[in-house]
Amino acid sequence: MKTPSNSTLSFFLLLILSSTLGAFADKQDKFLRCLTYQFKNFSSISNDVFTPSNTSYTSILQFSIHNPRFASESTPKPQVIITPEHESQIPPIIRCARKTGVEIRTRSGGHDTEGLSYVSQVPFVIIDLINLSEVKVNVDDKTAWIEAGATTGTVYYRIAEKSPTLGFPGAIFTTVGVGGHYSGGGYGAMMRKHGLAADNVIDARIIDVHGRILDRKSMGEDLFWAIRGGGGASFGVITAWKVQLVDVLETVTVFSITRSVEEQNGTELWHRWQYVAPKAEKDLFVAVIVLKVNTTVQVNFFSVFQGGADRLVSYMQEIFPELGLVREDCTEMSWIQSTLFSSQLPIDPLDTLLNRTEPGRRQFKAKSDYVRTPIPLNVFKGMVSMLRKPEASDETIYYTVPYGGRMDEISESETPFPHRAGALYMLSSVASWQNSEAADAEKYISWARRYYEYMTPYVSSSPREAYFNYRDLDIGVNNRNGKTSYAHASVWGRKYYKDNFDRLVRVKTVVDPTNFFKNEQSIPPLHSRWT
Repeated sequence: MKTPSNSTLSFFLLLILSSTLGAFADKQDKFLRCLTYQFKNFSSISNDVFTPSNTSYTSILQFSIHNPRFASESTPKPQVIITPEHESQIPPIIRCARKTGVEIRTRSGGHDTEGLSYVSQVPFVIIDLINLSEVKVNVDDKTAWIEAGATTGTVYYRIAEKSPTLGFPGAIFTTVGVGGHYSGGGYGAMMRKHGLAADNVIDARIIDVHGRILDRKSMGEDLFWAIRGGGGASFGVITAWKVQLVDVLETVTVFSITRSVEEQNGTELWHRWQYVAPKAEKDLFVAVIVLKVNTTVQVNFFSVFQGGADRLVSYMQEIFPELGLVREDCTEMSWIQSTLFSSQLPIDPLDTLLNRTEPGRRQFKAKSDYVRTPIPLNVFKGMVSMLRKPEASDETIYYTVPYGGRMDEISESETPFPHRAGALYMLSSVASWQNSEAADAEKYISWARRYYEYMTPYVSSSPREAYFNYRDLDIGVNNRNGKTSYAHASVWGRKYYKDNFDRLVRVKTVVDPTNFFKNEQSIPPLHSRWT
């Protein structure tokens, strides 16, 4: 048989590509025509609809991309980006997407680790909630309605505008978007005192596959359970959360202490930390960041304590004298200032909290684990050795967050987030690198995977738990055609949700049986022909 020439192959590839692009363009055209029909007054939303032919398209797409790894020229782009200014504009978008066969990705503008809110391998449109970012605080009943496009920094700022003694247990990093953060659980510096962000959600508004705008009463308790830790993108478009605010002291205390591995027993102190921080009283949150600084490896202990400095020093000298905390290491400040401190930002001016982006965005790959049995010292030393390897980027860090306290008191099935009693801490690695190092991305990602393999014997197992908000496609993905079996999805689903995965599948089967809302790690409906 005659082998086709390179020119013949190129011709056929070009023909296939042209056909594919033509089909995509046809879907885009049909989708836009549908929108024109659905909106009786299309001019009311026309200024919020962007296609690749619009001059603002690229800037709007890139503005909320916090991981530039998914901003390359080869990354699939949406056919349309829509930035609605009111939730009533979203149902027609859903109806048109269903009618014309395009996929929807919903973006609230935060730290999407795998870019699933703005990347798809099939024709898709983005509903970008950046304009839905209002925060309404009710001091009298200690609640707030928070639109899904707000950032946690904005939430903190708006609460502090109204009261110095109210707060909310949301993210440590202030540019995290609340839409994904709350729907995935949402840990922060007050989690040991008050639980996760999702634990303090008391109502929500979601637009379902039929275009209905539902609150807690009309969506029912099963769906309300599912979206508080099970990921909102599997079930609809969440537009707002109602949360119960928590009481905070007018003065809290923080510290940040760094110990080198080489000269100050940093590794030994990190090893000791795991016996102390998860067992401490609820008011104390002490996390650890391990990082390379020039030729050394440093271990940073940072803390937010719900109380005064004198009590903190006395308590730390009792439970963790090895750290050597003294009064001079501590700073008393307001709770709102502590949210900037935790995010490693200057504590003034406070309006820094309103920034949606941070300078110097870097490409990154994150891995997460849960530790239920203390890790031996030699393993911590092995982790430090891995950090020193040349294939580890200079900006790679380990990050450990203590559990215990309030987290131990909440049942694993109370919300879909199951990493509760018995979890000592979450352990994560974040390999990050400058955009100028993009050519070395695969080397850094390979390091992250080797690290993950190295940690296998020392972290949770059966399943090996992972944090949904640190999404990792390496642990499993759905089929692109949307027909993903329960067995196939459970490979990754049980890592995120453990036994709660079963209930999530049942909820999905009821509220979105045709699997319209889907992505690489969305909850699948249960259909006998896919099992």
